[in-house]
Amino acid sequence: MNYKTILGALFVMALIVTACAPAPTQAPVLTTEPTDVSTTEPTEPPVATDTEAAATDPATVETATVSVPVTGEATVNVSESADFGPILVDGEGLSLYLFTNDTKDSGESTCTGECLVEWPALATDGTPVAGAGVDGTLLSTITRDDGSLQVAYNGWPLYYFHEDAAAGDTNGQGLGGVWFLVSPEGEAIEQ
Repeated sequence: MNYKTILGALFVMALIVTACAPAPTQAPVLTTEPTDVSTTEPTEPPVATDTEAAATDPATVETATVSVPVTGEATVNVSESADFGPILVDGEGLSLYLFTNDTKDSGESTCTGECLVEWPALATDGTPVAGAGVDGTLLSTITRDDGSLQVAYNGWPLYYFHEDAAAGDTNGQGLGGVWFLVSPEGEAIEQ
């Protein structure tokens, strides 16, 4: 066999392999851009009827990990509550809570699924910002199971209560004996 015959045979084989190969598919593009969750989820959880409950397969129900869109670094401030004294709030003045079923300094949150609908996590896209009255050395983050960052203070993951609609609302204080406002020292306010 001469050189041209071998080269020609290789060229023909390459064409055949290329023609028989599966078509390339475009890989999904992952993004860390914030999304508007409000357009995909109701603001109030739906009330199931007997018919709905029977037709709904729990394995196919999806719940949001964080129901507040993340748009940057979260800010934690101290605000004076008329009923509870100084408490931690976010940059908009919404009250922040800790969950005593979480384990302090564990780096994990035990609030998942339906719990997150009632008690959304204080999420951040980076290092949280210590606002007025906050000890920056007590601020940290934990990584949730879905990879998102949740702000923690003094080792406790921080949460909102879904019924706190305005700055200064403290409707979640003491609920179930496990949800408490947070003091500037990072302790549960149990009064």
